[in-house]
Order: sequence, then C-alpha cells, then structure tokens
Amino acid sequence: MLEPLKRWSPPALNALNWGLMFGSVLLCAMAMPVSLPSMELTGVGPNWLLIWVVTWSVKRNILQGAAAGICLGWIQDGLTAPQPTHAIALGLVGILTAALQKPKFIAEDFISVALIVFGMAAIAETVTAVQVSLVSDRPLQEIWLHQRQIALSSAILSSLWAPVVYYPLNSWWQFLHQIEQ
Repeated sequence: MLEPLKRWSPPALNALNWGLMFGSVLLCAMAMPVSLPSMELTGVGPNWLLIWVVTWSVKRNILQGAAAGICLGWIQDGLTAPQPTHAIALGLVGILTAALQKPKFIAEDFISVALIVFGMAAIAETVTAVQVSLVSDRPLQEIWLHQRQIALSSAILSSLWAPVVYYPLNSWWQFLHQIEQ
C-alpha cells in the first residue's frame, strides 16, 4: 500500500511525515475528552497524549522525548486546566521512555510498548498527584487515595489502547527508515 510513496521526493515525504505527526497528535488531543462506552474505568479514560509520547520516544533520544512530552503536556493543559501542569509529567515520560535503551532490555512489540505505557501512565499520574498535594488544601490522605484509583485506571486503559496509536505510527516510521537506506 505504501509502495507508490517510494517514488516521492524526500521533501514531499518529509512534509507528509510532519503532516501525519501533527494529524496524529490532533486526533489524540481530540480523543482525550471523548467518553465512549467501555472506554472508561472509574470515570477515567485512556491518556491518548501519553500514549503518543511513549510511541514517539521509544525510538528517539532523551532530548526529543522530553521536547515531545513537554509540548503535548502544554496541549493537554490547554484542554484541561493549566494547574497542575501536564508538561512536567509528560516531559518526564518522554525522558524515561527514551532512556530505557530498548534494544538492550525490551523487544519492541505491542506487549512491551503496552507495558511501557502502563508504567509511564502510573508515573505521570503520580507526578500530577504530587503537584496537587503541594498546592491543595485537601487532606493528603484523600489526594493519594484518589491518585491510586486514577493511576491504575489510566494505566490499564492507556496500555490496552496503546497499539491503536503505536502500530500505524511505528509502521510509517519504519517505512520512512527503509526508504532512507
């Protein structure tokens, strides 16, 4: 299906790549507030932007992972509330995912990416809970009790839905890599 694209010039493929990246981020951002049946667990849905950051950072360096995480965190802040900021959590997710050095430890497939997303979702929700606990007048016990429920729900749903974002983007980036060689 992608064979005709091999005849495209490198600048045209580069433009298409940027368009697909921006389009996929836009789709993930638009999916964040969507509440479909069977896509919520205890009122929490998948974190589509976190899934995108993990998908991007799996094959990138730490700086690229951090930049993607911070930018998508700002997008999520624009969709929700700026406090607590999601840029810190998603930036950390990008850094940690890129730092895993996957070829040494994890074979890159659906299951390993889903496991990475699970762990990163739990970390991101914990970072958000720390920010809330620093500025909130709510009892600390209440914040952390609620955080565990949110973190587990987000981690489960995000990891289950990770292949929906990972597979098409990873296939596209592998195709581009083959053309470059």
